Amino acid sequence: MTESQAREEICRVGRSLFERGYVHATAGNISVRLDDGFLITPTDACLGTLDPAMLARLDAQGRQTSGAPASKTLALHRAIYDAALPFDPQTRCVIHTHSTHCVALTLQPTGDELLPPLTPYFVMKVGHVPVMPYTRPGAPEAAQAVAAAITRYGQQGAPVRAVMLSRLGPNVWHASPAAAMATLEELEETARLWLLTDPRPAPLDADQIDELRQAFGARW
Repeated sequence: MTESQAREEICRVGRSLFERGYVHATAGNISVRLDDGFLITPTDACLGTLDPAMLARLDAQGRQTSGAPASKTLALHRAIYDAALPFDPQTRCVIHTHSTHCVALTLQPTGDELLPPLTPYFVMKVGHVPVMPYTRPGAPEAAQAVAAAITRYGQQGAPVRAVMLSRLGPNVWHASPAAAMATLEELEETARLWLLTDPRPAPLDADQIDELRQAFGARW
């Protein structure tokens, strides 16, 4: 993907997420890792009205070279890339949203992970989603905690594609903006299913998960 294509894709995905309610107002941000740096949405930008020419352009050291001022979550995005690349070398895009159902789950008692293995596609397309303790938006300790979680899961043989920031929202990553958006969609829909079911359904059992590993390479 060229830089020009990446700019267009960031704007297309941002508009799609905004129009379908995955983000609102100026919440959320999207970045793409280039061969020689990064693109990221500007601070306080509405993802529904992004301008390709105004996306923040940064060099490989994270210094801004053009565009509007970069999102305050740049440090978190860079930490995700650094931690995820050893386990997923094709990682190119990080998306952060304030998706309603995911955030709602962190407003009630939760464990170390956002959701159990509820559906086969959640296991296959998303995987484990560790929950990070609440920190203010842009806090440097959030980047450190996320990077540590990514490394821990990867070293255990279950690389993750998403983390959940308590009271803020998910961060997901993949090989392209379209693929990262699909991961986010599956995560938010699974959170919605979980909140809609009463009593809570039993998770998939070990044999069912192993079958998904064997058939589809699920990383659970």
